[in-house]
Amino acid sequence: MDLSKLQRDIYAWQRKNFGIQPPHRALLGVVEEVGELSHAHLKMEQGIRGTTDELALLRADAVGDILIYLSNYCSSVGLVMVDCLNDSWEEVSKRDWKKYPETGIAPKNHNT
Repeated sequence: MDLSKLQRDIYAWQRKNFGIQPPHRALLGVVEEVGELSHAHLKMEQGIRGTTDELALLRADAVGDILIYLSNYCSSVGLVMVDCLNDSWEEVSKRDWKKYPETGIAPKNHNT
């Protein structure tokens, strides 16, 4: 899947269906969907308000919706989602929390 193309397609769909929206609308959508994901996850752990399969579908739906809203947010503020992901992963992947529990990063040698 080409994430950049998907981001462009999602933004075009959003603009066609809802017009130009301020960035905070997409951001609020992300927050709402994170709440739905949290709700489904909690209910699955508690074993209430749905079967495991039903709640798993709700979780998957929320994750998809989060990504759609996040894609729209990125488009609204001029970010390329795949670049954000790659740049963040480049930094995060260097961390070793087991070896360096304070910061995840090896201390710099101040003697050089």
